[in-house]
Amino acid sequence: MPKKTAEEKRKAAAERKAKAAARKLAREAKKQGVTVEELQSKVEKAKILEDAKKGPEVADVIKQASVTGVLSSRPDSRDIEISHFSISLYGKELVSDATLKLNFGRRYGLIGQNGSGKSTLLWAIASGEIPIPDHCDIWHLHTEAKPSEQTAFEAVKNIVLEKVQRLEKRMEVLLEEDPENPVIEAIMNDIDFLDVVTLDARTGELLFGLGFKPEMMHKKTKDMSGGWRMRVALAQALLVQPTLLLLDEPTNHLDLGACIWLEDYLSRYPKILLVISHSADFLNTVCTNIMELNQDQVLEYYGGNYETYCRTREELRVNQLKRYKKEQEDIAKLLNFIRTCGTYSNLVKQAQSKQKIIDKMREAGLTPKPKPDPTYSFKFPACAKLPPPVMSFKEVSFSYSGKKEDYLYSGLDFGVDLDSRICLVGPNGVGKSTLLKLMIGELEPTEGDVSRHGHLRIAYYNQHSEAQLDMDLSPLQFLPKFFPQGVVLSGSDRIQPEVEQWRQVLGKYGVTGSRQTDPIRTLSDGLKTRVVFCMMGLQNPHILLLDEPTNHLDMDCINSLAGAINAFPGGMVLVSHDFRLLSQVAEEIWVCDNKSITKWKDAGGIASYKERLRQDGEKALRNYQKTFGK
Repeated sequence: MPKKTAEEKRKAAAERKAKAAARKLAREAKKQGVTVEELQSKVEKAKILEDAKKGPEVADVIKQASVTGVLSSRPDSRDIEISHFSISLYGKELVSDATLKLNFGRRYGLIGQNGSGKSTLLWAIASGEIPIPDHCDIWHLHTEAKPSEQTAFEAVKNIVLEKVQRLEKRMEVLLEEDPENPVIEAIMNDIDFLDVVTLDARTGELLFGLGFKPEMMHKKTKDMSGGWRMRVALAQALLVQPTLLLLDEPTNHLDLGACIWLEDYLSRYPKILLVISHSADFLNTVCTNIMELNQDQVLEYYGGNYETYCRTREELRVNQLKRYKKEQEDIAKLLNFIRTCGTYSNLVKQAQSKQKIIDKMREAGLTPKPKPDPTYSFKFPACAKLPPPVMSFKEVSFSYSGKKEDYLYSGLDFGVDLDSRICLVGPNGVGKSTLLKLMIGELEPTEGDVSRHGHLRIAYYNQHSEAQLDMDLSPLQFLPKFFPQGVVLSGSDRIQPEVEQWRQVLGKYGVTGSRQTDPIRTLSDGLKTRVVFCMMGLQNPHILLLDEPTNHLDMDCINSLAGAINAFPGGMVLVSHDFRLLSQVAEEIWVCDNKSITKWKDAGGIASYKERLRQDGEKALRNYQKTFGK
């Protein structure tokens, strides 16, 4: 008999190992009284949950939250319905006896006020705290890809290869136990859907759409920033295409071009998508349904995108108010008749009849009066006038290395005054945030000069501003500590406010009630942002520099921010990927690219710039496909 080669020995050993694992799995399934595929699915879900629990955020949420729910849809149905769904966190009820409905093929936009519990709801679904059917695989994008020796391309591609390997192993076990099992066909369909043959091409197209240049795709993830690794994680989720994809503010780390690409891509997502987003444009393009977590801690559902939701909700509120007023008027007339009847015998029976009508109306249920939406309105304090030029750049060039060949900017000449309303746009990495840091003096030019008025005060918000907050203190404790020399309030000299005055200041920025005394770490990201806005206002700035201020704000807060900016008498320079905010506040659009700044002069403003980005992106993708594609 000829001797076996090393490769044949390796394959034989692998087969023996796989068969041993299959027998062990079959014995365990029999012991638990379940089928092999059910046990395999539980093992896989447990692994996913364990991986998810490695992040500190989800561990804290799972530890503190109380979640209940009952699966009311069929276990083998592609649609999911959870009844009696409730979530409480830190003793506060976030969702109360609601019904969670997720139908296959629908794309849901989850909206609600800051602090209402939207992100916690996603964690509750992803963590296995509610009974999601075993056949439904879930991907909750909550953290960036791990830094490793893998390139971005490998990190994305290997996720699919690993899933295919798991499916193939599962199919081997099922074939050995029951070759006629219908689950085998479903697994084969999943493997075909993942399409390993075209995997390289699809991986490249995904990464390219998310802003990766070909050379960047082959850079190790350990050498990337957190923002780029988050894009890698997003590409992994999109390539796997889980049955239920959960996204929380997926555009936060993207530039405008990548946001447009992601909108278009997700608008064709074929399974179930549940996404939290602050961008009305994004929700209008992507969503087929809107899920609102309302003031009563109940989930309400609306067909259509965000624009349709706004229109439908307003119509429903108007009709509900009309019914409420009509019922109250009818009851008032009946009660008035009863009061005027007195004790006349011929009218007593009529009065009793009218009272029965009122009782029947109440038993059937009266229309409740619509609750007005909580209003969140704030303003930045008025500032004293300063003669121009307030801030000017003269022949400014800059690179972090100090070398001319590394310049991000070269020969910049411009000025910013109190009437400036400037929005900076351009791809990630061109230096928009760097330009703001040059303005505040955090960075010094390599060449040239940045001059500022001697009395100029600048309030600066960036994506890491919340890091300056002391998470163990409440907002009411933190502000006096942050401003030990006191603050200048309206119509006063510099003072150290009393507790009630601090409460009033926080209240103006939408931080009210118990949120003023709760530890900052228990507040939502949106409420933390409001505390930072409060700190900025107390600085009495002449110019606002805002770097992605909407990342954690709900729709109402973004509208209030736009109103505050428009009412502010000073200057403003804004970096944002939120097209709606840009359309509300932008008077000048400056495009940062190719080491320079150019003003966008096309008619149509930010809308025409968005359309140009869409056209350029489609053209670039076609060129990529020709060069590196299928």
